[in-house]
Amino acid sequence: MRVLLADDERLLADTVADGLRKRAMAVDVCYDGEAALERLGVNSYDVAVLDRDMPKRSGDDVCRWIVDAALGTRILILTAAGGIRDRVDGLGLGADDYLTKPFAFAELVARVQALARRPAARIAPVIEHAGVELDVPRHRAFRDGALLDLTPKEFAVLTVLMQRAGHVVSAETLLEQAWDEHADPFTNAVRVAVMTLRKKLGDPPVVHTVPKIGYRFGDA
Repeated sequence: MRVLLADDERLLADTVADGLRKRAMAVDVCYDGEAALERLGVNSYDVAVLDRDMPKRSGDDVCRWIVDAALGTRILILTAAGGIRDRVDGLGLGADDYLTKPFAFAELVARVQALARRPAARIAPVIEHAGVELDVPRHRAFRDGALLDLTPKEFAVLTVLMQRAGHVVSAETLLEQAWDEHADPFTNAVRVAVMTLRKKLGDPPVVHTVPKIGYRFGDA
């Protein structure tokens, strides 16, 4: 899952982003509305978390742009204004959900995951294939009923592969979906993550290398 987080409260934004990354989400952070629009013009996001009161361009402007562009990105609005009128106005812009500050981090995670599971997005709550069960909301993976001890990045890679089970996924796609915008496109991080993931999944292998193309999840 790839998330855009835009909030001018830098400490809050960075703290929330770190927490989401620990739950295997790729998160890009920006601190004003113009930067958010720039990233939306370049990258594809499952969910955008937008503060309403940002400098340069407001969260409302960014929300309208996403809706008008029909990107399919789900929108969660954050605001310090918790009145009914404020919530109605926020949802009226086309946002999918609304969360008032201060908020519990666990609630924000639950709302982001719920938005990503909606039909326009790509995350199914539980994916099962080739003896592997991936429980996305609870961040757990099993092989033949045994719980796997995966790092957040391994879990993210497995999620992308299982969403496309039977199809070849390029290293570039894995890097785009499981890492954030600061990832080095020439890094060997994808190869290393796939290698350690394979070891933890055990035999028979379910992650296969397709030479010069990428990786495929499924039976041999």
